[in-house]
Amino acid sequence: MSFLFYFFQSPWGAPVLAPAPCSLADVMSEQLARQLHEEVSNTYISNYYDLMLAQMLQMEFDREFDTQLRREEKKFNGDSKVSISFENYRMVHPYEDSDSSEDEVDWQDTRHDPYRADKPTTTPKKGFVGKGKNITTKHDEDICGRKNTARMDNFAPEVQVGDGIGMDLKLSNQVYNALKRHCHTEQRRSARLHEKKEHSTAEQAVDPRTRLLMYKMVNAGILENINGCISTGKESVVFHANGGSFEEKIVPEECVLKVFKTTLNEFKNRDKYIKDDYRFKNRFSKLNPRKIIRLWAEKEMHNLTRIKKAGIPCPEVVILKKHILVMSFIGKDHVPAPKLKDAILSSEDMKKAYYQVLNMMQRLYQDCNLVHADLSEYNMLWHDGQVWFIDVSQSIEPTHPHGLEFLFRDCRNVATFFQKAGVAEALSVFELFNTVSGLQINSDNEADFLAQIEALEKRNEDHVQKSGKKIFMDTSEGSPPQLNTDDDDD
Repeated sequence: MSFLFYFFQSPWGAPVLAPAPCSLADVMSEQLARQLHEEVSNTYISNYYDLMLAQMLQMEFDREFDTQLRREEKKFNGDSKVSISFENYRMVHPYEDSDSSEDEVDWQDTRHDPYRADKPTTTPKKGFVGKGKNITTKHDEDICGRKNTARMDNFAPEVQVGDGIGMDLKLSNQVYNALKRHCHTEQRRSARLHEKKEHSTAEQAVDPRTRLLMYKMVNAGILENINGCISTGKESVVFHANGGSFEEKIVPEECVLKVFKTTLNEFKNRDKYIKDDYRFKNRFSKLNPRKIIRLWAEKEMHNLTRIKKAGIPCPEVVILKKHILVMSFIGKDHVPAPKLKDAILSSEDMKKAYYQVLNMMQRLYQDCNLVHADLSEYNMLWHDGQVWFIDVSQSIEPTHPHGLEFLFRDCRNVATFFQKAGVAEALSVFELFNTVSGLQINSDNEADFLAQIEALEKRNEDHVQKSGKKIFMDTSEGSPPQLNTDDDDD
């Protein structure tokens, strides 16, 4: 007992009482309470700062709104004796009632115009001020110059007119009118460029609507992905894609998307291929120019279907969606088959290719009842030892008013190419035409040959007009599916 008393004995003589015992739960509760108090305090301070910041931003927004409202009021009233107030639309805040806000007035909120000269430039209703030699009219050069400078504020926002505060700027009527015309011209040009960008398909690029159609094909599972552009032409842009499935039909592993360009300039000289084609003649006259481009895609789909049905090597149509035609890919591992123009062939392979082309032209004319109308070494591919026909959107039937002329042009292109390639067996253009068409036109002069062709076409057209109908093959059966085009119309 004496030991315990000595342990709590103060060195100065005063006893120190032992601290009262407390439980561990009380100690933990006190620490938790202190921690919660600190968190609440920090949260309150953070919320307070957020509130103050939000109030300051709102006040600044309302201040700018009121400033703009005063400008609109001043512009609306002008110099009229009867004015209209927009005060009821102002955003009233406590800061405006304070004394400090009276000193924070922007120069734009006052009636002072920084562009206005020190001397008054307004003229009375009579149109002049002063007397005698000191008379000044409203047509005074200085007055008009200052007014023209002030009017530049009404130009479009994208026209940078500069800052003339503190400067007595004067623009002559000639300069101001030139600037005004330039401003209007730039606005119209900008609008045209914007519309062209939004509604046209350019080199290796697509417009937003076309891009949306391509995304929908990927989302629907028809395509796995679209890899990129592989070629461009006068009328279309071709993309490579990986196929998926469509209505339980397996899409080819490698596909191409032929996107017909929506720039009408590419088609303005190609109406002759479709406006006289009886298959589309009635529809052609009822469509606007932009929807005619979709008609081109549909025309190529039907032509490819007919050619494929006859067993002629060509791309297989998968699906058509407006102006996008999905077909099988002629090539392997993302590498497209070369054009016959670019293919490196031995003399034996070139001879083989010639006889293949000759046979395909005959079958195209006689079995498919079609004329390619743009056949050349640029529209034939060499793949797996075989020639393939592509780009048949302009293909027509022989009963077309210019069908035989287009066939003669195809024969001339083919004969010229293979003769230059060194194929000794290549027929002349006249022999090739007679062999393909089955006609017997005897002439070695091109002008006379074409005259006889035109005479045949004229007789055929007269016969068609008298009979009122044409005999043609039915291509409606077996056509590839077309996605619903009721939505997303122009």
